[in-house]
Amino acid sequence: MKLDTAQAAFSQLLISGTLIHEADFEDMRERLGIESRPQLVIVLSIDRYTDLAMNKPLPWSIEIGQQLVEAIYESFALPFLWVWVGEGVLAVLLDVSADGKPDPAYKQVLVGMVKKLQQLVDKKGFSVSAGIGTYYDDPYRLHLSYGEAKESLIDRFFQGNRMIFQYEQQRSIQEERIEPVSPKEKVELLSRVRIGDEDGSVAYLNVLLERLAGSYKHNVDRFKSEAYDLILSLSRMVVDLGGNASEILSDNARMLQDLYSTIRYDKFVKKLSTYWRKLVKQVADDHALEVSPVIRSAIVHIKEHHQEKMLLTEIAQHCYLSTHYFAHLFKKETGLSFVDFLNKVRIEKAAYFLEKTELSVQEIAAHVGIQDANYFARKFRMVMSCSPTDYRTAAQS
Repeated sequence: MKLDTAQAAFSQLLISGTLIHEADFEDMRERLGIESRPQLVIVLSIDRYTDLAMNKPLPWSIEIGQQLVEAIYESFALPFLWVWVGEGVLAVLLDVSADGKPDPAYKQVLVGMVKKLQQLVDKKGFSVSAGIGTYYDDPYRLHLSYGEAKESLIDRFFQGNRMIFQYEQQRSIQEERIEPVSPKEKVELLSRVRIGDEDGSVAYLNVLLERLAGSYKHNVDRFKSEAYDLILSLSRMVVDLGGNASEILSDNARMLQDLYSTIRYDKFVKKLSTYWRKLVKQVADDHALEVSPVIRSAIVHIKEHHQEKMLLTEIAQHCYLSTHYFAHLFKKETGLSFVDFLNKVRIEKAAYFLEKTELSVQEIAAHVGIQDANYFARKFRMVMSCSPTDYRTAAQS
């Protein structure tokens, strides 16, 4: 079906709320020859449109758009207008009234029509999600229904494709003062960066994002805000450790804009993790040693599992080497014995916890994998040339 330019212009005036500045509603309808009197808006969005359209020629975009419009005409039994409002996104303005009053069962009717539409486009090789706004008898408030329909689609971020969402004016979002990620966990995340644990920090980031998603599954904006905060915290650390501030700020701006427009949780996490790794690599490179691949593998394993009880025999087995040969090779290439290197990693991490938390020295020692507080204090002094208490005092002064 071809776009009726008069109907499209009229629809755009309604959903933008600008009709009030142009003309009387009834007068405009009469002049344009429009019969329907819409009171509700449904926004239809082609799922994964950006991915589907990648490297496709213009005729493909035109064809998929025509297929969606044809499916609307086949599915919707009520009078309607329609207009494209974005790439892969279309607004349908429906007249759901009978004798000036809405049909009591219009909500069920709308869902049924959308389901029929989804079945039709499924056969065309793509899927569609829909957001349904609320009913407004006043045509000058139809833009509110359009805004609600768009807002309801935000829930698709976590829930996937081929969804139907109905806007609820009184959303039952629990705005309790929950704290899905504790300050200690944020410090743990950044402390892994501090010791150059690239893989471990990305893995822990994904754990925290999953926790945030579970807590804010009905509040995408809150989820994204918390995720942005993690990125900004990492950026500040990288800058403090000597990173290029202007370059990082510029990259941050581009990344945050990209993340803001991302409408799928899995893609959001993938993009965020990739960027996180890029930033962490700047720190990890400062910790990198010129060592053989087998010793590099050992170092990565040590950093990822430093909190656990770790024996020389186990790390040697991990590298498929005899204990004696591994110990010799490790000290030759790193300049430290396996135990000294492990303690150095633990102490560096402990130092960050001393800087950023109020945890006791004994709690920090246990957290980094050293259960004996006296042993921890001795090793800390050997690495940092001062006691844990003196280090904290100097760092927080």
